[in-house]
Amino acid sequence: MIRTGRAIFGFHEGVLLALLAVVLCIAAWLEPAFVAPRTQLEIGTHAFELALLALPMTMIIISGGIDLSVGATMALASVVLGLLHQAGASMWVASAAALAVGALAGALNGFFVARMRVHPLLITLATLAAYRGLAEGISRGRPMSGFPNGFLELGTGTLLSVPIPVLALVPAVIIMGVIAARSVWGAWVYAIGGNERAAEYCAVPVARVKFLLFTLTGITASVCAIAFAARRNTAKADVGSGIELEVITAVVLGGTSIFGGRGTIIGTALGVVLVHELREFVGWRWGHDEIILIVIGATLIGSVLLANLGFRPKK
Repeated sequence: MIRTGRAIFGFHEGVLLALLAVVLCIAAWLEPAFVAPRTQLEIGTHAFELALLALPMTMIIISGGIDLSVGATMALASVVLGLLHQAGASMWVASAAALAVGALAGALNGFFVARMRVHPLLITLATLAAYRGLAEGISRGRPMSGFPNGFLELGTGTLLSVPIPVLALVPAVIIMGVIAARSVWGAWVYAIGGNERAAEYCAVPVARVKFLLFTLTGITASVCAIAFAARRNTAKADVGSGIELEVITAVVLGGTSIFGGRGTIIGTALGVVLVHELREFVGWRWGHDEIILIVIGATLIGSVLLANLGFRPKK
């Protein structure tokens, strides 16, 4: 069975740690308050959606695919959550409906990729527009708020002085890391990304794995929509706009090959932290969205160059 052929913590992850240390040292020099533990815990909640979406995105890219519709799926789930709440449904029912919508959206992507053999770039580009347009249409562009305090505690509350979203990320990363590195299902994902035809000859259920990957990503996008509503007390159709760029940047920066077959969850986790710290520091220091976009774009270019320099296929 084809695997990554890399240690759990290798050279690339070490380089990411060094880059992160440089970023934090510069931040401490320019803005000492930014690196204070209290500030870091507070802004850590802002990384929840990026970090959570990066986990299944890593598996999709390792398998040789990509999902550009995660932000649009977030928006659609967010709108469903808000509309049902305004209609008088309990938050349990509204959240369950949002999760179902995300699962359906992801399953639709998975169906076209796995069964109809449509390239994932094409189908998710199409559903990006479709899901976002549907969210805009059914919400008429209106933001929805006024969620109950008990629900808002999920996004703003703390446990042992640590924000709940930050605590929730730790087991998510560990579980996905174990699945990717130690489970048969994880081995299948690497095998598909390494050589899909060979994986089929080895009796790997390629279509089923791909379908489940996209469905899982849709469900994760719904969880992110619910978390965003709990943290910001708002649900709207522009939620998650552009987040797919940051997610893919973090995953590729973490060492996952865009061609599939190679990558680690710990690398993605480090990539998420690096992208998050860059985004937050630029916003803290200069406060211009266009500068943040430039930094994220430059980081993506740098990550691709780093991956090309740091990886040489064996002959």
